[in-house]
Amino acid sequence: MIDDIRETEECQLKDPMDLFHSGQVVKICAPMVRYSKLAFRTLVRKYSCDLCYTPMIVAADFVRSAKARDSEFTTNKGDHPLIVQFAAKEAQVLCDAARMICPFADGIDLNCGCPQRWAISEGYGACLINKPELVKDMVRHVRSQIDNPKFSISIKIRIHEDLKRTVDLCQKAEAAGVSWITVHGRSIEERHQPVHYDAIKIIKQSMSIPIVANGDIKTLEDAENVHHLTEADGVMVARGLLANPAMFAGYEETPFECIQDWVDIALEHGTPFTCFHHHLMYMMERITSKQEKKVFNVLSSTSAVLDYLNEHYGV
Repeated sequence: MIDDIRETEECQLKDPMDLFHSGQVVKICAPMVRYSKLAFRTLVRKYSCDLCYTPMIVAADFVRSAKARDSEFTTNKGDHPLIVQFAAKEAQVLCDAARMICPFADGIDLNCGCPQRWAISEGYGACLINKPELVKDMVRHVRSQIDNPKFSISIKIRIHEDLKRTVDLCQKAEAAGVSWITVHGRSIEERHQPVHYDAIKIIKQSMSIPIVANGDIKTLEDAENVHHLTEADGVMVARGLLANPAMFAGYEETPFECIQDWVDIALEHGTPFTCFHHHLMYMMERITSKQEKKVFNVLSSTSAVLDYLNEHYGV
């Protein structure tokens, strides 16, 4: 579960709310299945990312199984501030997971936004936006059972067709003590439709806690535009950071030093080959020709990838 227990015990946990009080837009790496793990979080933190989330972890599995904890959660002393995102549908299970994670992370986030069928059929993710009382109850339980007042509890949501329902959900969560809310500006049914930034602005204007805007932010310029459109306190990015982990530092495409950093960090962390390779495929998407992609994307070992990078890019 812990990358280096001794290091982690010495780590300085941080108050994520300090970021929202800094007067700057908070730049956040989204929870991404398979991708927002320790090695990638280490990389984006080098390039001006303020706050990182883990991939979504099913709270019930995490509480029940040491094996799940070991495979799902790894951290170290440089990995802060860190938010662990949980899928949960019962207040006490979420509390138990939060208590277990509390010594090693700076907060938890309740996933109320995942639109995948399996999550919704299990009672997780985006179906929770239709259960405001349950969300309120889960937030309140965590608030009452975690002793550390700096430990944050946030939620990540999608919006309703009727925005009044979303505002009501957010206000209930705020009353229960939620630290901030991340709003993905699409409904459960919407996938590639334009993001409703106007809806995020209405939610922001209805709340007194920080609001984070999420959806289709691919460049630093996009992030600045979304901040102006929504007045949000932070921006959360997923695919944009996969394509360019140096995005928040102002690079328009992945610089070669970032690719070098990824190779160094991934090898140091023992990143599995598939994950190591996939990240490179994303990072090099904009800087390689079609012909190069055909060759690079079918490489099947770490040594083959390293040889290719050395030969073609001097990495």
